[in-house]
Amino acid sequence: MVFVGIIEWVVVGLLVGYVASKMVNLRGDDPRLGMFAGVGGAVVAAGLYSMITRTGVALWVPWGLAWAAAGAVAGTAAWHAVRSRSVSRERYVPRSSY
Repeated sequence: MVFVGIIEWVVVGLLVGYVASKMVNLRGDDPRLGMFAGVGGAVVAAGLYSMITRTGVALWVPWGLAWAAAGAVAGTAAWHAVRSRSVSRERYVPRSSY
């Protein structure tokens, strides 16, 4: 059951990271990077929740999933904050073929 609980956290992180990456378009940035940041934030936050409350990792713990979603939002926001500093502010024009 522990493995299934962690899979739930990963799925929540993927979903939240995908939605956040689509909402914040960094001019063609790959949404998978935001999804991976969401997964990392979800696993860390839900792991902290299970350590703080001593509930353990179990199947379908609503508060654990809420913490995973909040951690995914924080991880994705942090990724986009760091990434936005390296993105050019010039007008984006896709290259056409020669």
